[in-house]
Amino acid sequence: MLAQQIPQYIVSGLTSGSIYALVALGFCLIHNATRIVNFAQGEFVMLGALATVSLVADLGLPLWFGAAVSVAMVTLVGVFLDRGLIRRARTTAPIVFIMITVGASIALQGTGMIIWGKDARTLPPIGGYRYIRFGSASIIPQTLVIIGVVACLLLGLYLFLHRHRIGRAIRAVADNPEGALLVGIPVGRLVALSFGMSGALGALAGILVTPLTTMSYQSGLMLGLKGFSAAVLGGFGSLPGAVAGGFILGMLEAFGSGLLSSTYKDAIAFMVLVMILFCKPDGLFGSVRLRRA
Repeated sequence: MLAQQIPQYIVSGLTSGSIYALVALGFCLIHNATRIVNFAQGEFVMLGALATVSLVADLGLPLWFGAAVSVAMVTLVGVFLDRGLIRRARTTAPIVFIMITVGASIALQGTGMIIWGKDARTLPPIGGYRYIRFGSASIIPQTLVIIGVVACLLLGLYLFLHRHRIGRAIRAVADNPEGALLVGIPVGRLVALSFGMSGALGALAGILVTPLTTMSYQSGLMLGLKGFSAAVLGGFGSLPGAVAGGFILGMLEAFGSGLLSSTYKDAIAFMVLVMILFCKPDGLFGSVRLRRA
């Protein structure tokens, strides 16, 4: 009986893990560029999803067009968070920047409640609700869309960061912002780009996951916390670690919900976060950096 259920747990874990990986990547992109934690990352997920719902379900626009417009809008919100709020702070203390992102998170939640109300909304899944049998697992097409799109995004992001000139410059800023500035790299513009990319990844995660669940003005908070847990699990700041952490967390949730109870699904992420902070604070794939005084 258990052997027949394992394929279903694996599919569920891959689906959830794909979403957590995108959210975790958003955290890591901003942290690498600025050394701060963006606690508004979950609200990027919420904005992307609900904006798409309005454009597609309410205005009748095609899904691809509504998704593209929503991603562009949330990208601009991410850039504004950097250019309009963080850079105007009168101090460089990281705790101040973190509190700015917390305030932005609260403000975006309130804005979402005013615009979309308190009711949860959803999107029609791509391919409908017809189940596809894969061994003993039942899969709807939206699940395959999520796994396929996220795989393409991860490959594209890897190629961009390692092969493209701008991507390599972003990695240089993440490694040594002072040195990058000395050699003529426009650090400020690349930080803004990192915020924009983080917003785009969050919006895409929200658009992809909404057809399988629902989305309300509060839903981004939980997804953001799970993405944060995945980033910490993989090693905060490590992009490969964020991807691995997302999939590991997704698998733990799927098997924990199936073998124990779905009641513990949300608790598993926080249990993992506490355990990794106690046992290995630098994460499974992270490393502690030592600086000479």
